[in-house]
Amino acid sequence: MKVEYLTQKNFNNREFKITYYGLQDNPQLLQKKRPLMLVFPGGSFDHLSLREGEPVALAYAAHGFNAAVVSYNLTTDPGKIYPDAALSGLKAVSYFRENSEKLGIDQERITTIGFSAGGHVVSSMNVMAESEKWQAKYDFNHDQVAPNATILGYPLINIKDIGFPLPADANQKMPTAKELLDTALGVTPDTPPTFIFQAVDDPVVLIDNTIEYITALRKKKVHFEAHLFNKGGHGFSLATPEVAVAGREPDSHLAHWFKLSLKWLKDRKIYI
Repeated sequence: MKVEYLTQKNFNNREFKITYYGLQDNPQLLQKKRPLMLVFPGGSFDHLSLREGEPVALAYAAHGFNAAVVSYNLTTDPGKIYPDAALSGLKAVSYFRENSEKLGIDQERITTIGFSAGGHVVSSMNVMAESEKWQAKYDFNHDQVAPNATILGYPLINIKDIGFPLPADANQKMPTAKELLDTALGVTPDTPPTFIFQAVDDPVVLIDNTIEYITALRKKKVHFEAHLFNKGGHGFSLATPEVAVAGREPDSHLAHWFKLSLKWLKDRKIYI
């Protein structure tokens, strides 16, 4: 595997970083081009969770994906989080699509996965990719930036549905567009097929987020699959021993989401 550390500029000319994990070429394989998994960790918008970055990228790489972790801007960086966080994600999709031949990536099998705050970034990306308003303002087109599928893990969808009070200065960092404050409002019939999972007892990102989002997907007739676990709290990542920390033990039941996602991706003809 080749690991590359890339610096790009998003559609608003803001720098961001990507860590890319490219599997070694093997001419004997029947699959000549690999799918790509773009990973957006959570972290409450003030850091990027290490447990939701590289371990997730490597888990998908073990199943034949090339993968990348996108480091989007945070509240600790100058300026607002949006639209730049989503614009960086869209630029990442565009970059890998433009360089797909060189990197051995199938440009029609690009999936985004976002956890918690990263889920808000990913769902915001989908809103902006489908919106003529955002396309015109930042000079990109749908086919250039839209992923072929999206996975959302305990995602923040509606910023109001957080299980704790936001800091006093949070509003200064948050988006003003209503479809970015609540990304369910931006779902269209062209929103990418979506796989979503969350624990019902999540005390941080309330389950209302997932329920609102899958309701919007259903109303717009977007293909989706949802898995709601009875318990598991927030931030369980892969729920495997490799990502266990104090207070967050492995959970084989929660860990099923990963294999379920592979099955779903196979049904979508993204994973072979």
